Amino acid sequence: MSVHGYSVLTMDGNEKSLADYKGKVLLIVNTASECGFTPQFEGLQRLYEKYKEQDFIVLGFPCNQFGNQDPGTNEDIASFCQKNYGVSFPMFSKIDVKGENADRLFSYLIQQAKGLITEQIKWNFTKFLIDKNGKVVDRFAPQKKPEAIEKEIEALLQFSN
Repeated sequence: MSVHGYSVLTMDGNEKSLADYKGKVLLIVNTASECGFTPQFEGLQRLYEKYKEQDFIVLGFPCNQFGNQDPGTNEDIASFCQKNYGVSFPMFSKIDVKGENADRLFSYLIQQAKGLITEQIKWNFTKFLIDKNGKVVDRFAPQKKPEAIEKEIEALLQFSN
């Protein structure tokens, strides 16, 4: 199994198969609009713009499970991200990333790349790096800024060309 075996809901409620991203390096992130880490949208957008022509894509998944920091509707979230950070990478429907209602994709990601203290996602902006075959390569804590994982992204892009 790989992430390509999962489907997710777009912001407008349509199903999207992650198999559509075969051959691309992915950075999957649980996001929030009212979090101390929210400015990371800027770094995520920069990475996306810098590497999108090399088959790299960021996938954002809003989540309201940590301190109620993403209470808005999908429409509110999409508007906020675009207006404040110029986000043009795909953002998906708001989901749970932990607990009994956790999205299946995030349950899989956690299984493949456990955290240091707990396997569960501890906060917003946990990042999962996925290779072109859909394999989870690494997991990064919320404190790790997007620009700090650029070398890992470049290595995957070069390795798989």
